[in-house]
Amino acid sequence: MSRDIDLKIIVATHKKYWMPEEDTYLPLHVGKAGKESIGFTSDATGDNISLKNSNYCELTGLYWAWKNLHNEYLGLCHYRRYLGHFAIGNDDASKKNAIFTKNDYEKILSKYDIVLPRGGRLLDHTIKTDYEYHHKKKDFDEIRKIISDLYPEYVKSFDVVVNQNLIYFCNMFVMNKKLADEYCSWLFDILFELERRIDISDYDNYQARIYGFLSERLLNVWIYHKKLKIYEATMIQLEDDATNNGNIIKRVLKYCYFKMQECFLLDV
Repeated sequence: MSRDIDLKIIVATHKKYWMPEEDTYLPLHVGKAGKESIGFTSDATGDNISLKNSNYCELTGLYWAWKNLHNEYLGLCHYRRYLGHFAIGNDDASKKNAIFTKNDYEKILSKYDIVLPRGGRLLDHTIKTDYEYHHKKKDFDEIRKIISDLYPEYVKSFDVVVNQNLIYFCNMFVMNKKLADEYCSWLFDILFELERRIDISDYDNYQARIYGFLSERLLNVWIYHKKLKIYEATMIQLEDDATNNGNIIKRVLKYCYFKMQECFLLDV
């Protein structure tokens, strides 16, 4: 039987948008520093890196949650992307009803260490070659050097994971705060060191989001190394992502195929 848990899931956003009513979800204005309020909690309060949002993306929200929240469990999702059940129907109401509630998470987390969006397998690439195809190879190579310098016990796990094609995208998760603290300490140690070692002044706006892109890959390494028991949930996409490089989900699907089975709480 599941127990009542103290859970907070930050919802990273940069604009006004529909938010779940349940107070388990905390809408967080990421990259708020120097910008007008949109009525949500700001990531520019307390210990924060809000000014780095153009390079760190939703990670400015994760950093803020790591340093300023003290709940028993912590999660991260996006204003248009959530973890949940398979949505019966493609209308807004069906999607919103499919988003996990606190009760859903209590049942899952009584048996699993971490909840992630369902993993995908890259069709023509490994994690490493896929990153090199879309981004800068030198940065990926430098990440391995940094892990070797700071966390040598992770090098073997890094090499195993990045040379496979299974990947969990979007930096979304829910897990125990103690685990999340450990992950954030490891992750930001690596990313801040990379920031000291490289020059991104000539990167365009898309490539300048380097630390957000790399963290997606690093989460996979950390989970593998920790041997966590994973629950794979459906990623509820409320609407398509419009970016300067086109629809993210369509680009992901171009390179990935996803497991056919859907995750229902009946399986928990």
